Amino acid sequence: MKKFVFATNNAHKLEEVKDILGNKIEVLSMGDINCHADIPETADTLAGNALIKARYIYEHYHMDCFADDTGLEVEALNGAPGVYSARYAGDAHNSEANMKKLLQELEGVENRKAQFRTVFALILDGKEHLFEGIVKGEIVKVRKGTSGFGYDPIFVPEGYSQTFAEMGNAEKNKISHRAKATQKLCKFLKSI
Repeated sequence: MKKFVFATNNAHKLEEVKDILGNKIEVLSMGDINCHADIPETADTLAGNALIKARYIYEHYHMDCFADDTGLEVEALNGAPGVYSARYAGDAHNSEANMKKLLQELEGVENRKAQFRTVFALILDGKEHLFEGIVKGEIVKVRKGTSGFGYDPIFVPEGYSQTFAEMGNAEKNKISHRAKATQKLCKFLKSI
């Protein structure tokens, strides 16, 4: 079985990707390889940040790896918070504060269209590959649900009436931006 390091410190993301991949690929965490670095995300694009993290693991540990970056892009805010989604309300990566700031900025705004976008960067045998997943939807006015993480309680995907946080991981993982990007990654890995 092929082994890959998922360059993330986010336990929720790690669990979500492992659930999506199932037993097709062995996914190691950064902790599994004794990497405790907080890799700075200094790029101004999702792809750039994903590549920074994947390159760090590949260069320091010489292992095939992948990393992602995800952003919530709100149409009325010209794509914000986008690449700054995790630190929208400050460097503390506080989901509650991020949601509160976003909801305040959308107060009185009719257009609540948004999309989640994930970009995975894979480094396999020294070659870089990018995979993108997008799910369109809208921002609701009131938080709903308790599962998931980040902006899940205020995002309803197109064609659904529940927020990601109301769906639970099993249903969310079938339709999410990360699921779509992960499926593209899996399809590629199966083809090699």
